[in-house]
Amino acid sequence: MRILKAAAATVAAGTLVVGAALAAQASTQAPARAQADPASIGAAPYEYLGWGNPQKPADVMKAAGNKWFTLAFILSDGGCNPKWDGDRALTGGSDQTAINNIRAAGGDVIPSFGGWSGNKLGEKCTSASALAGAYQKVIDAYKLKAIDIDIEDTEFHSSAARQRVVDALKTVKSKNSGIKTYITMGTDQTGPDSSGVDLINRAAKAGLANDGWVLMPFDFGGGSTNMATLTQKAEEGLKGRLKTAYGYSDDTAYRHMGISSMNGKTDDGETVRLQDFKTMLAYAQQHHLARFTFWSVNRDRKCGGSNTDGDSCSGISQNAYDFTKVVAQFHG
Repeated sequence: MRILKAAAATVAAGTLVVGAALAAQASTQAPARAQADPASIGAAPYEYLGWGNPQKPADVMKAAGNKWFTLAFILSDGGCNPKWDGDRALTGGSDQTAINNIRAAGGDVIPSFGGWSGNKLGEKCTSASALAGAYQKVIDAYKLKAIDIDIEDTEFHSSAARQRVVDALKTVKSKNSGIKTYITMGTDQTGPDSSGVDLINRAAKAGLANDGWVLMPFDFGGGSTNMATLTQKAEEGLKGRLKTAYGYSDDTAYRHMGISSMNGKTDDGETVRLQDFKTMLAYAQQHHLARFTFWSVNRDRKCGGSNTDGDSCSGISQNAYDFTKVVAQFHG
C-alpha cells in the first residue's frame, strides 16, 4: 500500500494516540471469547493501528458486520526480529490489547507482514529458516489461524527475498497444521508483472501450497469508472499464471486467488467506487475466491473534521463503513 510512504514519519505520534485509546478498552490479557466464524476468514479488511486516525475495531465490527481484520504491519526492527511497525513489541502493548478486544467481540485477526514502507523481514532475515522463525514468533504470540505476506517494493523486486519468502512459508506450513497463508502483491492490468510471475513460479517449483494469491488491482493506470472491470481482467490474468505454474483447473485456480482493492481515491488518482466493490464481491462469490479485502478501514469514511487526507478518509462521498459492509458479505 503505497500510501505508507507518506505516513512513515507519523507512526510514532499516531501510536501514542492509539495506545492510549486502546489501553483504556481492555487489559493486555486475552479474555474469554467466542471463536470467529472460519467461513468469513477471507473477508478481513486491513486496518492500520499506527496512524490514519484508526477506529476502535470492536466498533467497526458492530457497525459493519465483519468478524476478521488484517492488521498492518509487522516489520523488521532492523534485524530479523518482528515488531509492529518495526518498533512496537508483539505482546504487552496497545496492539495486543486491540487483538484481545477483537477476539472478545467474537472476531479474529490476520497480521500482515510487509507493506510498502519500512524494513522488511524478507530482506533483513538472511536465510529462509531465520525468516520462518520470525513469522513463527508472531504466529505463536497470537495463536494465529492465518498470516498475510504483503510483499511490495524492494522485497518484491528482489529475487533472493522472493525465494526466502517462499521457502519460509513452506516451513511455516509444515510446522502449523491448518494455517492459511496469503501472499498479497501489486499487479498490472493484465495480471501479475514479471516479479509476480516469478514469485508464483518459484512457489510452484518449491511445492508451496499457498492458500491465496492476492492482487492489489490499483495504482496501475486505471480510471474513475472502470476499476471493477480492470480488477477482473487482472484476476483472469492471475488465473492463467496459476494454471500454468501449478497445473490447476479453472475452479482450483479461482479458489487460490484473491482481491485486495482500495476504496475511493487511490494513490495514483484512480477512483474505486462502492459499485465497483459490489461488482468485485459478485465476482469473488461466483468463483469462490480465497480472499476479498481492501485498504483500508481507516479510509472507509468521507473526509472532514480530523480526517482530511488519504490516510484517514476515502476522498469520495460515502457513508461510514460502506466498503467494509460490502466486504463483510464475502464468504468464499
